[in-house]
Amino acid sequence: MSRQVALLRGVNVGGRNMVSMAELRELLKGLGFEDVRTHLQSGNVVYTSGKSPGEAAAEIEAALARDLGVQVPVLARTGAELGAILKADPLGDVAHDGAFYLVTFLSGEPDGKPIKALDPEVFKPDVFRHVGKEIYVWCPNGVRNTKLSYSFWEKKLGVTATARNWKTVTKLHELAAEG
Repeated sequence: MSRQVALLRGVNVGGRNMVSMAELRELLKGLGFEDVRTHLQSGNVVYTSGKSPGEAAAEIEAALARDLGVQVPVLARTGAELGAILKADPLGDVAHDGAFYLVTFLSGEPDGKPIKALDPEVFKPDVFRHVGKEIYVWCPNGVRNTKLSYSFWEKKLGVTATARNWKTVTKLHELAAEG
């Protein structure tokens, strides 16, 4: 059994894919997940499971579609993985506001060639770094103004992606550690 975090992409945004957090908690409890908690209204769920994060994410994604009629990608990480993500912090020397510092979670580790082919100058003042299954993005002019959104990375890398700001990732790690 491990503490894990599921990240649902695109729920409760612009009136689409509406899911109450109470419904989401009950859905996961019904699937056998334990100690289920949600954070914010944007589809962040912390839980305990004996399944791998990939298996848990697939099960949650299928249940959302089947039981709630909501079809959204779901990615998951263990609490330990979130701790490693926070510890890696490759942009900590420049990212000074957690609201403007994104972690883009990827469904798998991409081939590094498409990332290496990107000219960082094109995206300035935004800065990005790729580490494993995550891409860290510092957006000094705000996350809504960046070209380096989750959809950009999906198109460039051919993976599923979702992003959370540093403050949210930190809080999710804290919740996972509370277990």
